[in-house]
Amino acid sequence: MRKASLVVMLALVASFAWSGLGLAQSTLNLSIPLPLTGQQAKFGEIEQKAYMIAAEEINAKGGIKKQKLVLTFEDSQGKPEVARSIAEKLIDVKKQPIIFGEYSSSCSKAVAAVAEERKVPYVVVTGAADDITQQNYKFVYRICPSNAYYAVGLMNFLNEVVKPKSVAILYESSDFGTSGADDMEKQAAKAGMKVLLKEKYEKGAVDFKPILSKVKAANPDVIYMVSYVMDAALLMRQIKELRIDSKLFAGGAAGFDIPEFVGNAKEAAEYVVTATLWSPQVSYPGARAFADKYKAMHGNFPSYHGAEAYAMLYLLKDVLERSASMKPADINKALKATKMMTAFGPIQFQDKDGFQNQNFMETLVRQVIKGEHQAIWPKKIASANYIYPIPRWRDRK
Repeated sequence: MRKASLVVMLALVASFAWSGLGLAQSTLNLSIPLPLTGQQAKFGEIEQKAYMIAAEEINAKGGIKKQKLVLTFEDSQGKPEVARSIAEKLIDVKKQPIIFGEYSSSCSKAVAAVAEERKVPYVVVTGAADDITQQNYKFVYRICPSNAYYAVGLMNFLNEVVKPKSVAILYESSDFGTSGADDMEKQAAKAGMKVLLKEKYEKGAVDFKPILSKVKAANPDVIYMVSYVMDAALLMRQIKELRIDSKLFAGGAAGFDIPEFVGNAKEAAEYVVTATLWSPQVSYPGARAFADKYKAMHGNFPSYHGAEAYAMLYLLKDVLERSASMKPADINKALKATKMMTAFGPIQFQDKDGFQNQNFMETLVRQVIKGEHQAIWPKKIASANYIYPIPRWRDRK
């Protein structure tokens, strides 16, 4: 009897063990580093919401290789050292065979260095500093254009519509801000625009008036700013207070291209244009459906950051289903061979112009019109006609 009982108990233990293994095999558990607290938390929140929408859709259609996708999020607080430690944990402890996520360029760089060192593929989703994909890394990929391409659409708009002769460039002292400002300086020179002023500021500044006084004295045709959300809104509010008039106020995406910019800058946001990577009005398959679903759930249309995160999960599904195995080396081969269309746009990783494993795509322009971001350029995707010339402050209601 004792032997029989022991056999039954062992059978039950084995049964539970196998059922537990089966449960583990029926789910694909992945962690994503994002800034969920701190100054960049708003961007992390947008991306987190978009990831969850995509995961729900993918799971509703059978998951990835018949496995349910289960996402967890690791808060990097927007700090590179924390992002690095998260990447080390995901690779060394959790044995995650692919890493993706993060928001800022500095955190993306930190994760990229770890991934390349461990030979585990990492897909940069939103970090845009040029040098992230200029390191000859073999395991680092990026789906968003680099800073060098952010303002291409905006420059076309400036050259064809505004025709400015001068520009002032204001930028945050981050990797993203510095890279964006340097690239605008180069593009302005090519377009024959004189850079009258190029001023850096520390993120989180509360008084831009000393810098803006220099801008007012220089009297540029265009004021171009590369800032995150709170700085972007504060810059425009103080430009309004000082009654600084220019032919155009332009943002380098980021803080100028999310709904909170309009909410925080209020009337000062009106007529501001911004470079952008995506808009709900684009014709990419699934773009409008994603935008409408996001708005229905969260009250606003997503920024391009949300579209990038949403597309990332569909890229993940495509790559893992083409990969010969779940080994990092096989996933890396599948990533390199990627050529697909997503709601964010086409994704194909190329080596050109000094970049490696970089996705290249068309960039757009949006303008705040009657308190809402509208796509204005190129004309083929416009949701509203651009407003130019813009009225002087004294002529606004």
